[in-house]
Amino acid sequence: MPVVVATFYKFVSVEDCAELQRSLQTCCEALALHGTILLASEGINATVSGTDEGIQTLLDELRSDARFTDLTAKFSTADEHPFERLKVKVKREIVTLGRPEANPTERVGTYVPPAEWNRIISDPAVVLVDARNDYEVNIGTFKGAVNPHTESFRELPDYLTSHLDPQRHPQVALFCTGGIRCEKATAYLLKQGFQEVYHLQGGILKYLEEVPETESLWEGECFVFDERVAVRHGLQPGSHDLCYACGHPVSASDRAHPHYEPGISCPHCYGEMTPEKQAKQAMRQRQRHQKRQTSG
Repeated sequence: MPVVVATFYKFVSVEDCAELQRSLQTCCEALALHGTILLASEGINATVSGTDEGIQTLLDELRSDARFTDLTAKFSTADEHPFERLKVKVKREIVTLGRPEANPTERVGTYVPPAEWNRIISDPAVVLVDARNDYEVNIGTFKGAVNPHTESFRELPDYLTSHLDPQRHPQVALFCTGGIRCEKATAYLLKQGFQEVYHLQGGILKYLEEVPETESLWEGECFVFDERVAVRHGLQPGSHDLCYACGHPVSASDRAHPHYEPGISCPHCYGEMTPEKQAKQAMRQRQRHQKRQTSG
């Protein structure tokens, strides 16, 4: 039976994080779920894997709480658990921006469904910004989108305030993988005085799922944070693999590079690999190979 992977989030006031953490830890352990659940005073953010029945039981349990009644999830399948274990953590933020004024529970930008997205971003008056990190943008983005060249989401506010101005750029549209980063980013822009701020509802993944390739303005593939590494239109598996040493997506040309060694290094991290690090990665690669042989 394939493993079901569920991803979900919701910005909502959560005052009992520690209690909720204990409850979810117990529930998920009983259901043999793997993955990560983050809790903060601003809400919940999770990606978990398990049986279909186990995932549905967890969602039913959460939706029995009035705060999460309307919780929605995105689903995919995998041949094995993409996560080694279960982690239920309490954090300051469920997606780290480091700007307390960006509060999605107060106000966020205008949601644009995938069917309407092309019309919005085709307007020359709209500044289109990719809210993801540089390595994600490099393997695919929307036509005409600005790449902020960030290494982490925390860097995005500085880019937005230094490159955009509410008077000269009254209309701004942002997008990200599944939508959660744009909740924070659009809330931040609204606090800075921007009036017309849009974000892609359901993120790139929903767009690739619903918009026909013949009508799409997406170019390339979309990096995802699971074993698929990247997907293309129709959410079909993409052509990228993952470097287990640095977490960077590797293309076909990367794999043909002499610095690429599966599970040990790639052209993006080879220069930083000391002999000690290479030996450590080689050991981990052998462990992964043994695990696959055992499970197979």
